[in-house]
Amino acid sequence: MAKKTEVPTTLTVQQQELLNEETLVLLSTVDAETKIPTVNAISWVKAPSESKIRFSVSASSRIVANVKDNPGVTLCIIGLETVYSIVGKGTILTEKLEGVAMPLATIEVDISAIHESMFWGAKIVQEPTFEKTYDLEKAKALDEQVYAAMLK
Repeated sequence: MAKKTEVPTTLTVQQQELLNEETLVLLSTVDAETKIPTVNAISWVKAPSESKIRFSVSASSRIVANVKDNPGVTLCIIGLETVYSIVGKGTILTEKLEGVAMPLATIEVDISAIHESMFWGAKIVQEPTFEKTYDLEKAKALDEQVYAAMLK
């Protein structure tokens, strides 16, 4: 009989550090209208604790409606030589982030499970990178505003 392994429910220090950098995160939600799973790339993501992840998206994003309809979410991160699927329940903390010119919503995810989801016998040898294609000074200023407001 195979021994059942316990599924982690909190982030390691290394996973928190990865999420608190500018890391590409793929967010899976269930579409409120079609009830079909959907995936979005998000970037304003932070791990304020080992058991919670926060992210901000446009207040008009389908993600907000999806989380309202079905709070179950999965965040996929690629790093630390592997792929992690972080499962949890999303709660909308605010639909209008104060102190930010753009209308942004902030969602907090209470982590219920963390699965290593890299296929067997392989490791990630290069993490995905991205670069912003708009004014870098404005992007940096906006990022700082969003992170400060969403972590209040």
